[in-house]
Amino acid sequence: MASMQKRLQKELMALQNDPPPGMTLNEKSVQNTITQWIVDMEGATGTLYEGEKFQLLFKFSSRYPFDSPQVMFTGENIPVHPHVYSNGHICLSILTEDWSPALSVQSVCLSIISMLSSCKEKRRPPDNSFYVRTCNKNPKKTKWWYHDDTC
Repeated sequence: MASMQKRLQKELMALQNDPPPGMTLNEKSVQNTITQWIVDMEGATGTLYEGEKFQLLFKFSSRYPFDSPQVMFTGENIPVHPHVYSNGHICLSILTEDWSPALSVQSVCLSIISMLSSCKEKRRPPDNSFYVRTCNKNPKKTKWWYHDDTC
């Protein structure tokens, strides 16, 4: 537990001092707990999401960094994207089977920015309605099928 808290403190400082472009830590989200963060995000300039504002929710288990964080979009505005479900769940391999303890909150944020920035068409995943009706509230419990590297 102590190593997890030490790692989260280090990552929290890094996110506060050197956030990825368009990302800021929602300071209120970490006032009471270090295991749940909200990161405010703005769509990158020159992309389909330019000027849009989103929020990412990070939840960390006691096994972090050996276990990936639970990451999902939350709040009023969930991006319309082929790998983002309308309930905020994100189909991104580094959030599950491709997770490595060498990754960090910053690297996850950069991957999500990159995923949104490379999108060519705003649309939901084809199975959005079924998935949202039947999925677990924790996206990490989903057995994702990674079959599409483009959008």
